[in-house]
Amino acid sequence: MNERDALRALAADLPHAGDDAAVVDDTVITTDMLHERTDFPPGTTRYTAGWRAVGASLSDVAAMGATATAAVAVYADSDFDDGGLDRFVAGAVDVCEAVDAEYVGGDLDSHDEFTTASTAIGTLTGAGAVTRSGARPGDALCVTGEWGRSAAALRLFKRDDEEAVERANDLFRFTPRVADGLALADRATAMMDSSDGLARSLHQLAEASAVGFELDADRVPVHPAVDAVADESGERFELAAHFGEDFELVCTLPEEAVPTAREACPGGLTRVGRVVDEAEGVTADGDPLPDRGYTHGSESGSGRPQ
Repeated sequence: MNERDALRALAADLPHAGDDAAVVDDTVITTDMLHERTDFPPGTTRYTAGWRAVGASLSDVAAMGATATAAVAVYADSDFDDGGLDRFVAGAVDVCEAVDAEYVGGDLDSHDEFTTASTAIGTLTGAGAVTRSGARPGDALCVTGEWGRSAAALRLFKRDDEEAVERANDLFRFTPRVADGLALADRATAMMDSSDGLARSLHQLAEASAVGFELDADRVPVHPAVDAVADESGERFELAAHFGEDFELVCTLPEEAVPTAREACPGGLTRVGRVVDEAEGVTADGDPLPDRGYTHGSESGSGRPQ
């Protein structure tokens, strides 16, 4: 089974497994594992890997509307290169500092491929946790930031060009939207991060909240890097909506809360659609939006969009 099927199977015994992080009293905690074969294309520096791995967990903290407190990570490889390990830790430290958190250590292990597992913890504010299950018909559908940066990075990594690979590493080092999550904590009715892509995130939110979504494709803010790598105009939306791993926030909130929420989000907030009745399904410009995105444990074994 793939990741989503596994979560459904665990749901009866682990009722919080479907959200971005677990909640224990006022603490949120989340963990992620990334592998060289599926998550770090050739050319990815260890600094970028450290930033991205820890950033992925910090993004889950952001999606719960919590402050980020600290993170740890496991570094496993076939051998230990002092320079590579130091650069990995430097990336982990820097992404934590970017969101006012602290990198506090981890573990070393051996593995047949470079693999890292990261854990981040955070603290809820008075607004409490924002889950995936509170969206209501009539709410606005909004997203933070710009979309498609990871898709653009992957294409740049494939080019045999030093400048392109350097740009790809830069794109892979996203800023977790912790500040935005905090700004949305007392406004959003539902929220999650977009590690699996916009389209798949909408289907996940729809399932959790028993609603549908009406997406306006032209409103999705696309990262400028996508235009430099897209083969044709129609591919622009494909890379932005279905590739995944952009680690932006997808949220719903009352229409009247959108203007103040937009002003409060440092990463930018764009209204891209609305919540509709469950029977209307998930659509983009009136057509069904395929539930396609990043899937762990897919039959292809690649972890890339399915």
